[in-house]
Amino acid sequence: MKTPEKFHMSSEQQPQFSKGIDLLHNPALNKGTAFSEKERELLGLKGLLPPRISTIEDQEIRILENYRKQSNDLEKYVYLMSLQDRNEVLFYYLLMNHIEEMMPIVYTPTVGKACQEYGHIFRRPRGIFISIENRDEVADILRNWPDKDIRIIVVTDGERILGLGDLGANGMGIPVGKLNLYTACAGIPPSMCLPVTLDVGTDNGKLLKDPLYIGSHHRRIRGNEYDELLDEFMEAVSEVFPKAVIQFEDFGNANAYRLLQKYKDKYCTFNDDIQGTAAVSLAGLLSSLRITGGKLSDQKVLFLGAGTAGIGIGDLIVRALVKDGFAEDQARKRCWFFDSKGLLNSDRKDIQVHQRIFAHHHLPIGSFKDAVKSIRPTAIIGVSGQPGLFTKDVIQTMAEINERPIIFALSNPTSRSECTAEQTYKWSDGRAIFASGSPFEEVQFEENTFHPGQGNNAYIFPGVGLGLIVSGAERVADNVFYVAAKKMAELVSDEDLERGAIFPSITDIRGVSFEIGTSVMESVNGLSENLPSEISEKISSFMYEPQYMELLI
Repeated sequence: MKTPEKFHMSSEQQPQFSKGIDLLHNPALNKGTAFSEKERELLGLKGLLPPRISTIEDQEIRILENYRKQSNDLEKYVYLMSLQDRNEVLFYYLLMNHIEEMMPIVYTPTVGKACQEYGHIFRRPRGIFISIENRDEVADILRNWPDKDIRIIVVTDGERILGLGDLGANGMGIPVGKLNLYTACAGIPPSMCLPVTLDVGTDNGKLLKDPLYIGSHHRRIRGNEYDELLDEFMEAVSEVFPKAVIQFEDFGNANAYRLLQKYKDKYCTFNDDIQGTAAVSLAGLLSSLRITGGKLSDQKVLFLGAGTAGIGIGDLIVRALVKDGFAEDQARKRCWFFDSKGLLNSDRKDIQVHQRIFAHHHLPIGSFKDAVKSIRPTAIIGVSGQPGLFTKDVIQTMAEINERPIIFALSNPTSRSECTAEQTYKWSDGRAIFASGSPFEEVQFEENTFHPGQGNNAYIFPGVGLGLIVSGAERVADNVFYVAAKKMAELVSDEDLERGAIFPSITDIRGVSFEIGTSVMESVNGLSENLPSEISEKISSFMYEPQYMELLI
């Protein structure tokens, strides 16, 4: 890490910094027992802290010991969020040093449980809540946020939280968790991050009956009133935080795709569920082909689930094939979709406009196993949000068709995965190439140890955000996520592939984000007014390191 920065305050600067007990309640500046003797004297801290002065390494030992004593993952989540509320630097220091252990706690799968229980574990507000009742005052609400140089906003309306459905305002755990990863994985300074929840109500009857639910107690608002709030929010962000990238997260199928199309050419915005999922999936496919020896043009992919995530993956695969010389209509024929009503074919009248381009001529099929037998895919990708649908018969059929079947069970959290890693390896006789959305432990099968890949969007969105922010991009170009996927696949080592992992180690994620950020920054040339010539140096110098400032008057 870098040498700690010394921050010398002039008399004119002093009022913006708290002193005494107020300083200990400021998570951005609080160092707890790490305040030096001189700082304690000058900042009115004498007697307010135990006499022994700790290093951040000492504090890490204490925090880690207590963290590991927590009885379950939800309690670990609450413990870490409480640490963030009182000492931001120590929180990120711990998270970065133990990213593999703690990412499943601050994000999927534990964050799903945290959202379900959000009103019951609520300690302290984090982020901005904007309700449907706040029409005509959104900009003023955004100005209430204390940090003024916001560069990345993650916003949700809570309608489709992971695979758990409508959690309304409880969905705030998702933007908070995503932004924790922006900082931990890509070094976006926490002062530049803003989580936002648009509370337009909820159709979750259980929450509406819960006296501890933190959101508005009414059914979800839709139609023109909903759209007007979204329009006002986007305009307000561009006014109050003009340099901010806006990431849409966990919006329902009816809104996610249309809002992306509506705003992408007007604002610097993207939808991680659509585009981030697409990029990590394409990266996984490209990595898998280094094992199978095939080409992307030889693949036929069958999706279980035809929502925005699946269609987004299909769109990006088509983009990649077009770059390889395919005609667009021929490229689309390499992607097939199966939803709750069966195979998407050209005769169906119940499909949306953005799905229709993947509805090919074929007889109706009502069973996913039968679809596998008929389509004969080289890869199946689960984005259904429904657990257990990759059955033993399905996986065995894939193994009969392919020497090395590619099976991605991407639905989150773990409880929603289409199959487990152990099931996949066992039912395919150890021949499958597997990835999941949430982490699975390594699997012992016969004499082999498999290390299942986690197709986590955290490999993609932090680096994409980093590149967009540092470049000052005004829009998110269509090729950004293709560039990110291609770079990520290149970063998978031969050693990773040999142990069955088609993604880099999560412990390398900061380096992955740096490389993706660099590639993204190169790709946005023409969309940024001030693209620096020394891209790597610019990104490296921007990235946040969790270190205490020395506060000297």
